[in-house]
Amino acid sequence: MKKRTRIILSVCLTVLFVFGVGGYAYVSDYYHADETALEAMAYLTDSVQAEQDGDVIWFVPKDPTAGLIFYPGGKVEYTAYAPLLRACAEQGILCALVQMPGNLAVLDANAADGLQQKHPEITTWYIAGHSLGGAMAAGYAAAHEKDFDGLILLAAYSTKDISQTTLRVLSVYGSEDGVMNRESYEKNRANLPADTTEVVLDGGCHAQFGSYGPQDGDGIPTISGEEQVRQTVEAIAAFVGQ
Repeated sequence: MKKRTRIILSVCLTVLFVFGVGGYAYVSDYYHADETALEAMAYLTDSVQAEQDGDVIWFVPKDPTAGLIFYPGGKVEYTAYAPLLRACAEQGILCALVQMPGNLAVLDANAADGLQQKHPEITTWYIAGHSLGGAMAAGYAAAHEKDFDGLILLAAYSTKDISQTTLRVLSVYGSEDGVMNRESYEKNRANLPADTTEVVLDGGCHAQFGSYGPQDGDGIPTISGEEQVRQTVEAIAAFVGQ
């Protein structure tokens, strides 16, 4: 009996070890922020400042008119979105860039908890995310509808039904996106309000919402990353300013 127990225990420990090693290898393999992202973090102006607060980087404009909480894409270093959010801050949007455990928003879908209370002077708030981060942001918005004015999806879709909520929604994706599942996007479109604003970036791809280089399976963009970020920020600023 004791021998059988030792065998079972040994098998269980072996399985746990294999899963542990596999899980570590999975989360350790991610897309790193490139030089453009690092420069966006380092080169700041009087009109926009960056403040590190635990797992969140705040991009703070001089006179913010709205707030935006951002969930990064899956297996992407969160600082890769610094150029995008810094540019949003230059449009007067206070931005919170959230670091996720293992670079996976699914591991901390409630990462936005308490962030709005950090800036009580802001009364208009949006939550946004890229790819997997967008899906998790949509889920959070569905559960906290009254806390937000809207949701911004970048190459993402909502698996939660928010079609009858008061949330305003902006959906942006690139015409050359080879990562986002178009069939799932179309299937889940019904989960969004009828007046959702959709912007398709001609020549844009999946990865260029962030600054982390090419992504496996993505299409070939015909515009630069800088141009994709510029057009995205233009769409976000117009949406938030409505």
